[in-house]
Amino acid sequence: MPKVKTRSAVKKRFKTTAKGHLKRKKAYTSHILTKKTTKRKRNLRRSSLVDKTQERKVKEMLSQ
Repeated sequence: MPKVKTRSAVKKRFKTTAKGHLKRKKAYTSHILTKKTTKRKRNLRRSSLVDKTQERKVKEMLSQ
């Protein structure tokens, strides 16, 4: 049987928490920042958790 490889893109974008949830970075932070408010940009800096509906899919990609 061939080796099971994790998806490199997923490995770079997600980290697991102590309880087993997945942390992700928020989108819309790279360009066109002049029209975004300071409050919005500051809130985008925070990381958030992957939604429960998507968590299983991402975990499968990590363990492949």
